[in-house]
Amino acid sequence: MSDLNRGSMKFEGADNPVLVAISAFLVFGFIGALIVWAMNNAYVIH
Repeated sequence: MSDLNRGSMKFEGADNPVLVAISAFLVFGFIGALIVWAMNNAYVIH
């Protein structure tokens, strides 16, 4: 059993590279969107 099949990823195929890449893209995308939103609200960029 892979280490990625433990914890919150308790399903078969959790260590699939495509699934890991999609998850990373979503997480980093949301973080980037939050940073842009925060900078817009702080009037750093306009």
